[in-house]
Amino acid sequence: MAMTPESRGGAVSFEVRVAHRWLEAEDIACFTLTRPDGGELPAFDAGAHIEVRLPGDRRRHYSLSGDPRERRAYEIAVLREPAGRGGSQAMHDTVAVGDALRVSGPYNHFPLAGPEARLHLLLAGGVGITPMTAMIAALEARGAEWHLHYCTRSPDRTAFRARLAPLARAGKVTFHHDGGDPARGLDLPALLRRFEIGTHVYVCGPRGFMAAARGAVGAWPPRCVHFEYFSAPDEAPARTDAAFLVKIKATGQVLEVPADRSIVEVLRAHGFTVSTDCEEGYCGTCITRYVEGEPQHRDSVLGDAERRSYVMICCARAKSPMLVLDL
Repeated sequence: MAMTPESRGGAVSFEVRVAHRWLEAEDIACFTLTRPDGGELPAFDAGAHIEVRLPGDRRRHYSLSGDPRERRAYEIAVLREPAGRGGSQAMHDTVAVGDALRVSGPYNHFPLAGPEARLHLLLAGGVGITPMTAMIAALEARGAEWHLHYCTRSPDRTAFRARLAPLARAGKVTFHHDGGDPARGLDLPALLRRFEIGTHVYVCGPRGFMAAARGAVGAWPPRCVHFEYFSAPDEAPARTDAAFLVKIKATGQVLEVPADRSIVEVLRAHGFTVSTDCEEGYCGTCITRYVEGEPQHRDSVLGDAERRSYVMICCARAKSPMLVLDL
């Protein structure tokens, strides 16, 4: 199967077929995606996700939940969200076995730490389990030490429960069911109160879960804390919007970004094609290199080192009068 390079970050776009689909838990559907010719898919590391294109040019990002060593199939899990923007409902209601989908990636803003990590502490809320199952497969293959705390409302809403049950019996997985009352669930402040050297924590789940975890890791070094958001974090940075300029490195073109418009909106108005999904700084789709200027970062994806070279142009502003983009 030919893979067509895309303009963004050397990503590839390619066709897959839905080989299997099943209801993994209440309101959570799983899909196995394969190449039409049965060949190998692009390799991915634990924590990665793909972008799935749906009718109407809707693009949605789903974590890969399968074993990274499996090269002939991708597995994703999708939570039905009636109050969402329609992507999850389309996946649940219209995508069937045998259908063709176009995807791109894989992308990874949520990688596992290297061998310096002595313990990997995985915290999943609801469908936030999806990247964690791939991490578990990779950590087991490494022989690394890890533990998963998995928080859901009830066993019926617990995806991959059967897959995780043997690991729970081995003492590596702890299930927490709160019946819809977070006060009856995992005590995140108590769990995360103390940092121990060599421990890395990984967190993925709904907004409230993410906010509670972020509020509990104040004593942890930032390099040991890893978050994967499915939506923009509640604690948005203070807004100090002002107009600034962006310059296109390749052409020298200078564009004004007014206080009430984003860089993406301005680029599109001047004929640039820019891929976006969330437009709130949590999906990573619009990552762009900059070569001069000082951005005001507002995303929840980039780490400190990445922010010295890259910016999410859907939400970022500029502290300097001009930002030069490597476009």
